[in-house]
Amino acid sequence: MNGTLEGKVALVTGSSRGIGRAIAFELARRGADVVINYRHSAAAAEEAVAAIRAIGRRAEAIRADVSQAEEAAALIDAARRHFGGLHIVVNNAGITRDDLLMRMREEAWEEVLRVDLTAVFHVCKAAIRPLMRQRWGRIINIGSVSGLMGQAGQTNYAAAKAGLIGFSKSLAREVGSRGITVNVVAPGFIPTDMTREVAEEMQQAIKALIPLQRFGRAEEVAHAVAFLASEEAAYITGAVLTVDGGLSM
Repeated sequence: MNGTLEGKVALVTGSSRGIGRAIAFELARRGADVVINYRHSAAAAEEAVAAIRAIGRRAEAIRADVSQAEEAAALIDAARRHFGGLHIVVNNAGITRDDLLMRMREEAWEEVLRVDLTAVFHVCKAAIRPLMRQRWGRIINIGSVSGLMGQAGQTNYAAAKAGLIGFSKSLAREVGSRGITVNVVAPGFIPTDMTREVAEEMQQAIKALIPLQRFGRAEEVAHAVAFLASEEAAYITGAVLTVDGGLSM
């Protein structure tokens, strides 16, 4: 499928490392020019840009805290200015602040909702007008199986990811007539910096529940995103694609 995204410009939020970086690289491998967004990891973002440029695609790193409306809007403007347009938006930026509800601080609840859900609202609101004007667009929001089945110690994260599904389905109905699709990719347990804090005992307990008996790879999530960004997925919208080895079924 090399080249199927030729001529397209993609923005991936939170893409300096982990799943976001894998998504950005896969979109570039398939022909897209890519905006790498980061909040803190400037060096990692520049490394991601260098890796994309090394395979012959254009890439730029742009710092923005997408949980802030003004910065999200500025990010969309900068992405369009750098590459002359924008076609694919992948909302990947996310955090966890796990704790049992009885111990969860209000700040931990609000921060996760702000980064994992409100940021998607800000980015999509800023991007939707130019996408509608060109009558073509792909919005792919990175959810989680936690938003489908819940997880002890993740009431904040699960609430944000469940909200993301409702948001995406509603937006899909609003913009479908303009040739824009909106879908969710919901990964299962993918080893990244964010999941590294999960205790080994808990990791093994999760693995035992996975029918495929292994954890996923960031590249496997990236393949799903690249498919939904392609012309082959033009008749898919409002869908939730789980990449979880069967964990949530």
